[in-house]
Amino acid sequence: MKLRRLLVPAAASAVTLALSGCGALTSDDGSGSDGSRTVVAGLYPLQYVAQRVAGDAFDVENLTQPGGEPHDLELGIGQTAALADAALLVYIDSLQPAVDEAAEEVAGVEVLDAASVVDLISFEDEHSDEEDAEDEHSDDHSGHDHGELDPHFWLDPARMADLGDAVAERLADIDPDEAAAFEERAAELRSDLEALDEEYTEGLSGCEIRTVVTNHDAFGYLEKYDLELASINGFSPDAEPTPAALAELQDLIAETGITTVFSESLVSPQAAEVLAVDAGVDTAVLDTIEGLTEETADEDYLSLMRSNLAALEGANRC
Repeated sequence: MKLRRLLVPAAASAVTLALSGCGALTSDDGSGSDGSRTVVAGLYPLQYVAQRVAGDAFDVENLTQPGGEPHDLELGIGQTAALADAALLVYIDSLQPAVDEAAEEVAGVEVLDAASVVDLISFEDEHSDEEDAEDEHSDDHSGHDHGELDPHFWLDPARMADLGDAVAERLADIDPDEAAAFEERAAELRSDLEALDEEYTEGLSGCEIRTVVTNHDAFGYLEKYDLELASINGFSPDAEPTPAALAELQDLIAETGITTVFSESLVSPQAAEVLAVDAGVDTAVLDTIEGLTEETADEDYLSLMRSNLAALEGANRC
């Protein structure tokens, strides 16, 4: 049922300019990351994992500023300098084109692609019955090209735990003296995430409604909890849905008894609000947890995931 789009990568002109200005992203003396005590993450979920595992041994910086849309990130001078001086870059291939390009250019910096250590689900596996409708409902062929694999794995706590283990191993390679501490903190993180995973399993097990309508195609990993996800805008959070797509979703809402259309914290709620009004249902926010905002500055990954769980339980009568 998801209304998916065939998209091409967003332009990364800013990072191209930055890279041309600093060669292969090395520090001024050409030493690269030698002796660096900084880990750089592409977006908030990766930052959270790196901070939990690194503890006080490394500073962790997020390339995406609070309130920024990670998909649209363009690297400025500050982010480029942080990358050049980092000990480790943690990113997700095909999620942020500017970071993908930078990851190929960094010299002397360890690089960890989360997509290479976490078992990603393909969009086809998530929604194999929707391929025929893909072109029919697509009127926007620009935006975010995630390829065949869904990169939004952080909405599955179990996969976040796998990333924690991988970060611990990579940091141990960089700083062997702290290896035991990294492993211990990764184990603590895994314990917290496994508990969260169990909360989701139990909390969503008895839902009267099993379908969730969201703004864009970012919540597919929640289908592990026996939910079905449908999105308004396909891959791109700020695309314009077609009238046919909205009509199809209205029919779905009526057929399944959906009570709520979910918008997101980092993009305009307009599309979700229009659909909700037309369908006569409520709206609520389901956080993609791609980044923090002014409103969620005091939250963290665990608290935001629990807020999402409460919202799902309320909307789906669990």
